[in-house]
Amino acid sequence: MQSERARFFAGEQWTGGVIGLGYVGLPLAVTMVQNGLKAIGFDRSPRRVEMLLQGVSPVEDVSDEELQAALDAGLRITADEAELSGSDAIFICVPSPLGRHREPDLSYIKSAAATVSAVVRPGMLVSLESTTYPGTTEDILVPAVQAAGLELDGDVFVAFSPERVSPGAEMKTGDIPKVVGGVSPVSTEVAAAAYSRVVAAVHPVSSARSAEMAKLLENTYRAVNIGLINEMAQLAHELDIDIWEVIDAAATKPFGFQAFYPGPGVGGHCIPLDPQFLAWRAKEANFAIRFIDLAEQVNTKMPGYTAARVADLLNRHGKPVFGTRILGVGIAYKPDVADDRESASIEVLRELQQRGAEISVLDPVVGAERIESHGFAAVPPDGPLDDYAVAVILTDHSVLDLARIAAEVPTVLDTRGAYRRCGTEPGNVEAL
Repeated sequence: MQSERARFFAGEQWTGGVIGLGYVGLPLAVTMVQNGLKAIGFDRSPRRVEMLLQGVSPVEDVSDEELQAALDAGLRITADEAELSGSDAIFICVPSPLGRHREPDLSYIKSAAATVSAVVRPGMLVSLESTTYPGTTEDILVPAVQAAGLELDGDVFVAFSPERVSPGAEMKTGDIPKVVGGVSPVSTEVAAAAYSRVVAAVHPVSSARSAEMAKLLENTYRAVNIGLINEMAQLAHELDIDIWEVIDAAATKPFGFQAFYPGPGVGGHCIPLDPQFLAWRAKEANFAIRFIDLAEQVNTKMPGYTAARVADLLNRHGKPVFGTRILGVGIAYKPDVADDRESASIEVLRELQQRGAEISVLDPVVGAERIESHGFAAVPPDGPLDDYAVAVILTDHSVLDLARIAAEVPTVLDTRGAYRRCGTEPGNVEAL
């Protein structure tokens, strides 16, 4: 029989409070309002709050029009944590980076937990969405609500539901199934009822630890398979085999194979970081995770390998790296997004820059300001390209004129298979 609080979240009008209005929290808050719920968005950055209140979205997955419509429909944006006390449920969507020694940095989660402890009240659901290692929800959030004098399941309900976003993808927050695990069966039931009002499908699991582990498995799976194909690409190059042709051939198998593609490394907010949460937790348990460590070794060496391939291309044409003008095409970590977090493209160009190359970047999606913040010269979308010895396709944005690049730059290294997908591979283009 469904508990009284689960029935409330499943059928009544309620207010969700969101801590952290970044690429996870803002879409969540807007989705709540779009589904007829009320939402209070809290962020510690006064600058971000001011921007949001003006209807300017800093997140690509929420347009200015969608944000303004949500504000008009009652979305509250605040830098005052006390306003969260008016929520029936609080969703924590704060960063969870790695520290300088690649250990989990839980400072943002702990800060959010302190906020929860200050505003939590009886009947509230508290759900953590930030990626972290198994046990975090129990170790940090449960003591936070208990410090407020509330009893788990009697007064307050605590769960973990990992964020699932893919910047630039067509799927929106409400379209992506949600894994939900409470620190108790009752908390799981309450959290699942709440999320059922926000997303199209909810998949409950037996515990918060299982939900935390599921998130890490999702991205570790990708990291390991990318590491595998990156190593295969290096071997194929040594054997004078076209790895892209090999992948296309293997992908014709209708079972037992999923295509992954090589590249200059891994980037973004998930794949380079999330497996390390699992590796760190495994070390605490004296358990060796060989696949994760090996995949990281392969993937982290790809920028250096890519830079070496550029140097080889130049050598074949009698040119040194030192003093040569090189065009980097794209520094975002994935196509068609202006997001350069943890981008392997930047590492490739820095490696070449350290070898003495003069680096310029063409990326109309990321834009000149971000390009120059990394110490590279920005090339206008219509700027001349004939003064570069080699171009390196690092991020294959759909707006790029690949034919023009190949026509104006004498040598091109394509790390993304972009020309192959276009159905044309000019003679001066070499694939990674």
